[in-house]
Amino acid sequence: MILQIVQTGDPVLRKVARPMSVEEIKSATTRHLIERMRDTMQAAPGVGLAAPQIGESIQLAVIEDRIDYMKDVPSEQLAERQRSPVAFHVIINPKLSIVGEATADFYEGCLSVEGFVAVVRRAENVRVECLNERAEPLTITAHGWYARILQHEIDHLNGTLYIDRMETRSFTTVENI
Repeated sequence: MILQIVQTGDPVLRKVARPMSVEEIKSATTRHLIERMRDTMQAAPGVGLAAPQIGESIQLAVIEDRIDYMKDVPSEQLAERQRSPVAFHVIINPKLSIVGEATADFYEGCLSVEGFVAVVRRAENVRVECLNERAEPLTITAHGWYARILQHEIDHLNGTLYIDRMETRSFTTVENI
């Protein structure tokens, strides 16, 4: 079942989402929610979806950057963005750390700011400590586009949208990019 993705202006997108308990993470309700979020993300299509984007103010996001999303992207662009496939996974109660000082500026969009993109500066390297869907501790070290996805989704869990970080004069419609 595809869930409705809330759009900018909905108050849930501006709240800091609450952490999830181990019992809550392991529940059948959360397992079902993760499946529905995965289906919704893939149908959009998107590379990440945070629970606040479907109206749930909890610290949970799903991420997947599928190889078929890259088939029409020139190899030079994939290399410039340091983009490669990322298998489906879940992050819960994440803590983000920036690794080093390297940053990159690229256009970014969002399923909750439909039809628009803007240039956003993000750290090139990050470390995320979180729990997975079984409430097991997980440490993710990421660089390039994957690091950007993690930063974007974790921002959602903290009530921040990419439009808060964008280079304002770069804001444009998808058609005009």
